[in-house]
Amino acid sequence: MWRPIIVMSLLFCSAGVVRSAESEAKAKESATGIEAKTLGLQHVRGFLPLHWDAKSGKLYLEIPRLASDFLYLTSLPYGLGSNDLGLDRGQLDEPRVLRFERFGSKVLLVQPNQYFRSSAGDAAERLAVRQSFPESVLAGFKIEAEGGGALLVDATDFFLRDAHEVLPVLTANKQGSYRLDPLRSAIAMENTRAFPKNTEVEALLTYVSDAPEANSHVAEVTPDVHAMTLRVHHSFVELPGPGFTPRRFDPRAGFFALTYRDYAAPLGSPLTQQFIVRHRLLKKDPACLTACVAQQPLQYYVDRGAPEPIRAALIEGARWWDQAFQAAGWAPGTFRVDALPEGADVMDVRFNIIQWVHRYTRGWSYGFPLADPRTGEIIKGNVTLGSLRSRQDYLIAEALLSPYVTGHTLRPDNDPMLAMALARTRQLAAHETGHTLGLEHNFAASSFPHTPLESVSVMDYPHPWIVLDKDGVPDLSQAYGVNIGVWDKVAIDFGYRQFADAGAERAGLEAILGGAAKAGMYFMSDDDSRPLGGAHPHSHLWDNGADPAAELTRIMQIRAAALLRFGENAIPMGAPLAQLEDTLAPLYLMHRYQTEAAVKEIGGLDYRFQLRGDGQGNAAIVDPAEQRKALHAVIATLSPEALALPESLLKLLPPRPPGLPRTRESLPAATGLTFDPIAAAESAADLTLAGLFEPHRAARLMEYSGRAAGPTLDEVIDAALAVNRPPKRPSGNRGLYGAVQSAVYVRTVEALLTLAADSQSSSLVRAVLFAKLDEIKQRAEAGSQVEAYVSYRIDQFLEDPKKFVVAAPVPAPPGMPIGDEGE
Repeated sequence: MWRPIIVMSLLFCSAGVVRSAESEAKAKESATGIEAKTLGLQHVRGFLPLHWDAKSGKLYLEIPRLASDFLYLTSLPYGLGSNDLGLDRGQLDEPRVLRFERFGSKVLLVQPNQYFRSSAGDAAERLAVRQSFPESVLAGFKIEAEGGGALLVDATDFFLRDAHEVLPVLTANKQGSYRLDPLRSAIAMENTRAFPKNTEVEALLTYVSDAPEANSHVAEVTPDVHAMTLRVHHSFVELPGPGFTPRRFDPRAGFFALTYRDYAAPLGSPLTQQFIVRHRLLKKDPACLTACVAQQPLQYYVDRGAPEPIRAALIEGARWWDQAFQAAGWAPGTFRVDALPEGADVMDVRFNIIQWVHRYTRGWSYGFPLADPRTGEIIKGNVTLGSLRSRQDYLIAEALLSPYVTGHTLRPDNDPMLAMALARTRQLAAHETGHTLGLEHNFAASSFPHTPLESVSVMDYPHPWIVLDKDGVPDLSQAYGVNIGVWDKVAIDFGYRQFADAGAERAGLEAILGGAAKAGMYFMSDDDSRPLGGAHPHSHLWDNGADPAAELTRIMQIRAAALLRFGENAIPMGAPLAQLEDTLAPLYLMHRYQTEAAVKEIGGLDYRFQLRGDGQGNAAIVDPAEQRKALHAVIATLSPEALALPESLLKLLPPRPPGLPRTRESLPAATGLTFDPIAAAESAADLTLAGLFEPHRAARLMEYSGRAAGPTLDEVIDAALAVNRPPKRPSGNRGLYGAVQSAVYVRTVEALLTLAADSQSSSLVRAVLFAKLDEIKQRAEAGSQVEAYVSYRIDQFLEDPKKFVVAAPVPAPPGMPIGDEGE
């Protein structure tokens, strides 16, 4: 009886299959084109519709319109977690304007050339410019089906390629030979979505290597260095419609610039056109002058991945920008910040995001304004904040305060380290959000007159403001300013105030910047402010005050007081005593940034970004007396009194136990497992010497000493040598001070040899150096063992300067980011 039953069951099932196939065939017969090709697939309707074939793993892209521009970009929802490689969670690529164009049976993805344009009304003139410069075809697709004016292509390979260019980053950073493995890569449909104005596709990509670098940055963060899996997100976005009015760029305002060439510009007018990068912000009532309500307020969201109390600090700091918009004539609430709604995707291009990102080592934070390449209109603000910067701030506060006194319990409501870290977090959130509003750094801001609790600009890099109380204990209660700064209000006023017409706008913008200049406020860029090469005496990173030399002297006094108190109380009870070395490092090098600021006064030039007729003063060489004051303060950082650590502290620094190895954050050591106070002194000295004997500064000293009677290069060299020159006949045991003095003297001579061997050094600089090196050698011949070595190194150089191998700097723990970037 059982056999017929089985047969009947099989026949029934077969009949069911036949009927299903027949039904599907009939459905296909009734459907045409795209409907037939995608029948039975998962459909994702939106800006660019998608059709997912789960069986084959193919993703089809429907192109509803040809020759229609849209915005395309890639991003990393799952990152690499290495600051050194920079492939962070949430990282955005530069946006591109693209269009699909059909050529027979193919569809090509074309990127028009946005840099070379013509605003001419004549089509032939515009075509002439287009034909004069190349476009880029980024991809090609075979047409799978068409219907109703739309085309269907298989876009699987397009999404499963190395679109974010991870492989070039790995190659450039010597991480080994990796390739993309298609078998271990797939479309991540759970994060693939489409909306009316944007389509989002996510791909899981696995990069493999048969012979990876064992000690690479990839190995530090990947479970198996042979296979590293990331995710790349593709965004197709509808370009903004009409209604946005570009605003002309002004170098005095501190905004990022959109730059292109317009070949329709009349002769006598600039070919290169520049406009500021900014959000669209329009009034509901065009006639409104004050407290104007926006048609669409600017809404930002904070990543829910940020824990409390960090998240609350991020929201509070970013909200400060509403103060600037109110000062620019907008109603309260024009700039809004809230926690990201539950279920929302941080990679969705519709959201302005402040994202919390983790890395293996501390690293930069940055703000990126994703802007329309045609107009400069910001479509998405994207902030990336590195989580380890808060821990670094906490460590700095521990080093300064040595707070773990026996019997004293720290609570969250009574934790000065936490209070300082949160204050910096608020400032950092405001800083990076400022970049997404279109603002550059303004490193001159900290030199404008202000009280400690005032913020002149959150777009500067702030060093914590530290004072000593009556007992000589560092006080961090006013470490960072609060609220948006006066310069920030000037910048937002320039970028976002609305005017009645073009004439009123030109006059109004000039009045904004002219008024700021009269009040002593101005903008200085990154290049003018960086320690190596920068010449501006008041625009620096991580500094305080209008007098860099005086502030350096004050910082050295605070550093000395904190080092005097530094000991076991700098780490919690039960922590390995060797951990003191990690806490000591940021305190020992606390003066490094203010030293850079003071160095820039030496051979410095005070200038502004002038426009003809704007009334700003001409560039002026820094007063010779101020240069020499700065030289005195800088040279003091090279003295053994500043660099030698006391014996009482050295006794507290044992070799590191298992589980607590040295890292890049550790002070250097040439003594094996033991702490090395001499190498620490050398590394600190090298930081000063690198800035003092920088080729461009040396060349300016040669010029400015003749023009303004400032310090000569000879004078600077002599001052640096004198502070540590060994006595001709050393007697007795000179102790650690003597050893530090000798070591830093050697490093000073090495810095001079490095400058002499540098191809960027001018001939006049080399002439001074050759004479000075000969003078040092003559003195060394009758001197100490240290001077005998110095003489040997000079002989090596003079024998063949082109083959001379300069001494590498003694490595110091990383300085920047003290907690941020591209800050």
